[in-house]
Amino acid sequence: MVRHLGSGGGGGAAALPVGGQEPAPPRSEEEDAGAAGQHRQCQAGAQEPGGGCSCCSGSSRPRCRLPWARKTPGTKKKFAFPGLGLFYTILSAFLFSVASLFLKKIEDVHSVEISAFRCVFQMAFVLPGLIYYKTGFLGPKGKRVFLFFRGFLGSGAMILLYYAFQVMPLADATVITFSSPVFTSLLAWIFLKEKYSLWDLLFTLFTITGVVLIARPPFLFGSNITGIEGSYTNHLKGTIAAVISAVSTASTFVILRKMGKSVHYFLSIWYYAVIGLIVCIVALFVIDEWTLPYCGTDRFLLILIGLLGLGGQIFLTKALQIEKAGPVAIMKTMDVVFAFILQILFLNHLPTWWTVGGALCVVASSSGTAIRKWQQNSKKAKENEI
Repeated sequence: MVRHLGSGGGGGAAALPVGGQEPAPPRSEEEDAGAAGQHRQCQAGAQEPGGGCSCCSGSSRPRCRLPWARKTPGTKKKFAFPGLGLFYTILSAFLFSVASLFLKKIEDVHSVEISAFRCVFQMAFVLPGLIYYKTGFLGPKGKRVFLFFRGFLGSGAMILLYYAFQVMPLADATVITFSSPVFTSLLAWIFLKEKYSLWDLLFTLFTITGVVLIARPPFLFGSNITGIEGSYTNHLKGTIAAVISAVSTASTFVILRKMGKSVHYFLSIWYYAVIGLIVCIVALFVIDEWTLPYCGTDRFLLILIGLLGLGGQIFLTKALQIEKAGPVAIMKTMDVVFAFILQILFLNHLPTWWTVGGALCVVASSSGTAIRKWQQNSKKAKENEI
């Protein structure tokens, strides 16, 4: 937005006395703006010998030399750091990937307990925001059911994802979770009556193909499966958990679309953390896995996982505030790249060609879905402007 310089700026100072004349009195912002507009109207006319124009001749302070008189009408000030939103997205992807690596390094703590620790971190972060914005802790009466399911499905997705990280290769679990945009389009078509085109169907089929290449079921690939961590039973369980996590994440996106902007995002995260913590505590008592970390390293890694996850959320939120959702969704595929790199460097596990092929299918489908959504939103925005 073009800012009009006030009389206190350098261009608004009174002219120095010339030929014994008194200095011109300072003009108000309205007079300067009107004079600048008059100057722009006569720019196409005859120029004076001194280089000015007819509207400025005889004036002690020619408007044609004022900074705002030389600007093109309607121009906007560009952002000082182009690409900063995409940089925030890459940084967020890196933090999430490092948190996943640390989760793989923890050996004596169950994934449900790790999820509980993360919920505690989120509650500690969100609580001051709820108090500051005075949103309350329950939310509007008509939205509490949606908030409950958002918290239940979101926390369930987190628990299942952490379990998948622990029992299967890091890159495999990361790739499968990237299928959530495709499932979002499908669920939005079912529950929100949004358009579901043939392209969306094609992306869904590509995603399913990628997941099959990663899971490699024995009835298609035989019983001799290589390139997995541990037994194939755990690999299959991790695959199922990652797929359900992706579907649950897609469900939370549909619920957030349904609620719109009527609920503050801090309240949404609060439900996510509180319900997630309750679910984790109940699950830990049922499976009898509640144990404190035995060594200081695991405790330190738990704290880092909470901090890195929080940092990733913050940078992703800032990226979406200053950049369009389409480029952010595409750049977020760096999660997969970082997962492959960290798995090779720190876990000494080379991915198979089946995993690489599955990753290409899933990433292409997710990127295609994001690009189509971005184009549709841009088209609607242009139509609304017209």
